[in-house]
Amino acid sequence: MYPEPAHHAPAPQAVEVHHPTPITPAVPLVPVQPGHVPAVASIVLPDGRIVTGYAIDHTQHAPATTVPAVSRTAVNVALGGFGFLAVCGGLLLLTSFIAALTAFVTQLITLAAVVFGGWIAVQIFTGTGHRGGTTVNIRKAVIKRNHFHG
Repeated sequence: MYPEPAHHAPAPQAVEVHHPTPITPAVPLVPVQPGHVPAVASIVLPDGRIVTGYAIDHTQHAPATTVPAVSRTAVNVALGGFGFLAVCGGLLLLTSFIAALTAFVTQLITLAAVVFGGWIAVQIFTGTGHRGGTTVNIRKAVIKRNHFHG
């Protein structure tokens, strides 16, 4: 059928693939100050490869300050709440007192109006004779050309 080519390709061989493993630092990286270049370190691996990189200085963290169990703000809010609750009772009594005083004053005004109105009505509708003062008799008058003739 078809002739074989004169040049044969070599048979594929097994290829070994190495995937790099990322190294996560144990301490957070510190940014480098401008003008300061860190030292370069090289490590020779057992198989002869050389790995070169920057040396990382370990930083000492400041000791944590002790924090109180309850913050001052929380204590102030709680005390303010208790004070508000204590005042609310007094405010409720004060409002009740003002409402009662308003109702009492309204009743006094109504009572005065009824008594005074009754006294006026009695004075108007009683006809007990002549009580003094000036009596004016009105008789029939004739008005002609803006002149009064009485």
